[in-house]
Amino acid sequence: MKKIIYPALALVMLFSAGCEKEFFDINENPNAPTEQSITSQLLLPRSLHATAARMATSYDYSAHWMGYWARSGTYGPSTEQESYNITQAYQQDEWSGWYDILFDVNLMEKKAEASGQTYYAGAAKVLKSIGFMYLVDQYGNVPYTKAFDITNNILPAYDKGDAIYADLLVQLDEAAKLFAEAEVTPEIETADILFHGDATMWRKLINTQRLKLLLRQSQVNANPTAELAKINADGSGFLMAGETAEVQPGYAIVDGQQNPFYDTYKKSFSGALDQYNRANNYVLKKMQNSNDIRYQYFFSKAATPLNNNTYYGYNFGEVIPNSDPKAANSSDVAGPGLAKSATQPQWLFTSVESLFLQAEATQRGWIAGDAKAAFEAAVEESFVWLDVEDAEAEAADYLAQENALVNYDAASDKIRFIVMQKYLALVGVNNFEAWVDYRRLGVPTDLPLSLAPSRGTNGIPKRLLYPQSEYSYNAANVAAEGSISAQTSTVFWDK
Repeated sequence: MKKIIYPALALVMLFSAGCEKEFFDINENPNAPTEQSITSQLLLPRSLHATAARMATSYDYSAHWMGYWARSGTYGPSTEQESYNITQAYQQDEWSGWYDILFDVNLMEKKAEASGQTYYAGAAKVLKSIGFMYLVDQYGNVPYTKAFDITNNILPAYDKGDAIYADLLVQLDEAAKLFAEAEVTPEIETADILFHGDATMWRKLINTQRLKLLLRQSQVNANPTAELAKINADGSGFLMAGETAEVQPGYAIVDGQQNPFYDTYKKSFSGALDQYNRANNYVLKKMQNSNDIRYQYFFSKAATPLNNNTYYGYNFGEVIPNSDPKAANSSDVAGPGLAKSATQPQWLFTSVESLFLQAEATQRGWIAGDAKAAFEAAVEESFVWLDVEDAEAEAADYLAQENALVNYDAASDKIRFIVMQKYLALVGVNNFEAWVDYRRLGVPTDLPLSLAPSRGTNGIPKRLLYPQSEYSYNAANVAAEGSISAQTSTVFWDK
């Protein structure tokens, strides 16, 4: 469906505009969509694909700010991004893009509840928890309770970020109950391009998402006993080794139907290559200096290496002389562990991230278990997930080092130690999570700032600015949020 610029205009956009060419056509006549012609069965696969695609491909800005990626020598500076002096136009698609997805999710939930389709209603609540988490994590307070109440609230007020988080946990509670009683039909197995009708896997995803929301708030709620008790009571557990939540609608080597990550960062259907994003020297050298072979899976060998520099990166924001290596002489960000093929499934929530969340929670005493063993299991899963050759042996060798970056026993602050290892495991996999953890815990502690001459005294932004569309169409409500600064205004969990 047409991208909505502003949530209050969603209904107008839906019924007055045509549809874009995209992976899923959910109406017989894309030029005359009607709400009656759209079913939960059609909305679920579209929403799953769109959510996974956005999570995997929209956060290159986080990758650059967080030392994962940098601009190649083929391009001039991206002044706004590299100076941290962002405007209301910067990344404004984050607002419209998530509200576009969430409009469909909200419609799916309404239709499912009206028809008693508990499976679809549960899925909608899970996707709602993901989408609104991303909005809060980037903007703080956002329209939530009235976001899609077009009839009564065409100009929706903003809800507090902490209140949204609290309700997202309630939504996940309800989703778990819905999946516990849901009847799975062949129609559902086909529409569910994530778990193919496996309600238990949905409940594992729910518990993992619950844990993620709780850890986001670790600095403002150090002991969420009641919420953790709900996870334990559910009994389904978390996403474990080999249980990545990934969507597969039938990605194919067809225009508009390739795997989103591969199509964006490796090679599009037309043959276009990503010549902009390249390995950042910060993470590249940190891995090379600690005998961490995973850099060869996160990044690719240079297509045309110079001076035997098979893996070549750049520094974020640096002034690159014309004589320096160009894109072809440097390492792209879609290495063989990430971009395996144009038809691979698209990860939405990886087993690697789940195991690291569990390791941190165990270290905090939130869940029972051996924190060191949980940490080591997470590291090993990272090697396995990337298809590292002899993954278990390579992981064991890596963990056996006395290097302070790797040695759990020597770490004085084991929580930040685990989160730093999580940072190293999610390069290109979840770039956004790195920005969250940097704001939440200050990890990595030695992350270099941009080298851009225009940076001045700016630091890494603490949030995005509300888009210009809000100031144009919802002026009173966005004005009520006060003066917003990307340098000093924080989201509620950032202490």
